[in-house]
Amino acid sequence: MDASSARVLVIDDEPQIRRLLSLSLTRQGYQVESVATGEGGLDVLTQMPIDIVLLDLGLPDVDGLEVARQIRAWSQVPIIVISVRENERDKIAALNLGADDYVTKPFSIEELLARVRANLRRGPLTAAEAVLTIGSITIDVARRRVTREEREIHLTPTEYDLLCVLAGHAGRVLTHRQLLREARGPAYEEATPLLRVHLAALRQKLGTAPNSPGYIATEPGIGYRLLA
Repeated sequence: MDASSARVLVIDDEPQIRRLLSLSLTRQGYQVESVATGEGGLDVLTQMPIDIVLLDLGLPDVDGLEVARQIRAWSQVPIIVISVRENERDKIAALNLGADDYVTKPFSIEELLARVRANLRRGPLTAAEAVLTIGSITIDVARRRVTREEREIHLTPTEYDLLCVLAGHAGRVLTHRQLLREARGPAYEEATPLLRVHLAALRQKLGTAPNSPGYIATEPGIGYRLLA
């Protein structure tokens, strides 16, 4: 999506954070709507098209987790949580309720802008999209073929399914349960040890990304992210 056509909704009760985000996003060409309460944010979402939501958890009226839950009850708009809450329980709760990403305050504005771009880029990968390229890795969905610099990488079916799920959400963090559910089905949601084994093999086969230790980043205690 072109930044000039994307509208960002900022829901945060801190005036300085709203000003910082509004200024930074506007400079990048985004249209910004900014509110201080959860109810205000929900009202905006019902009144105009919004392309992505930046949501604080510590709101004065409704807890941000409840706001995320209500949004997900009827909308698939990308949600990036921005919060001072650093514990894994809150992060996992937000992601399991439907948030697409989680950024802890204080944050780098450059990192946040990169997360916004990644979350606006695409939804889950489908065969209709045919080919997706991330760095030097190319995924030909229709042919179930993965190459790096035109050399084929031989993946097991599980490794391929995991890569496709990560690629479909490139730049977004996925919890262990989300990744397992989308790649293998609900029966595998608790198979975290098996997930670690498959991802270790997948990382080894993919190699390293340019200027990065690898294509797949670990969010300790939470899940994984494919670097976009």
